[in-house]
Amino acid sequence: MMKYIIVDDEPLAHDVIESFCELLPHLSLEKHCYNAMEAMQYLNNNTVDFMFLDINMPKLTGFDFLRTLTNPPKIIVTTAYKEFALEGYELNVSDYILKPFSFDRLVKAINKAISEVPKNVHTTIAPDSSEVPSRLFLKGDKKYHQIHLDDILYIEAYGNYSKVYLKDEMIVSHEKISHFEELLNASNFLRVHKSFIVAINKIKFIEGNRILINDHKIPIGQTYKSNINKLYNS
Repeated sequence: MMKYIIVDDEPLAHDVIESFCELLPHLSLEKHCYNAMEAMQYLNNNTVDFMFLDINMPKLTGFDFLRTLTNPPKIIVTTAYKEFALEGYELNVSDYILKPFSFDRLVKAINKAISEVPKNVHTTIAPDSSEVPSRLFLKGDKKYHQIHLDDILYIEAYGNYSKVYLKDEMIVSHEKISHFEELLNASNFLRVHKSFIVAINKIKFIEGNRILINDHKIPIGQTYKSNINKLYNS
């Protein structure tokens, strides 16, 4: 389970975020915090994977609170004030979303935050394992699929969409391939063509200008050959 808290002085904001997150499996709301001091006290004794953080709160603003944390969880800023976005990214927040936000926009922010959580500091321990696989929520076929990154074989550009090939299925995602290139860890996934990203550990062999993954043949683009060369020299 991915653990999170909500830090916001508006009860309605808590209701909206919680109702959206309840639609996503494997997210666990640990605490409602209605001011920064309450959140500070909670985080002194507990750890979470990420938190939703409002900026404009009484006594201590969201960003001032963030500056007090020596090892903060991943942060998704939820605010009505767009003028503080630059300051937010200077504080290394995962995402900055403006109220009111849609479910799609919140899912995108959660995916980004989850992808940035290091595996070795997950707050949850799976049975018989000390490591929880990374995962994301993928919109396709008018529903959200939870997929483990380790199940991805490769991704193919499909106009303004993408085809995500998994071990047992293919999902047409509403995101462009550039979104996945930004989201996925470069040590595990590699852009090998303007239309293809591959999972490095799924490569069976490389021959000439093609890559074989299972029975799939993926072309290597001329401008991406240097990326492939890095595999040989790593």
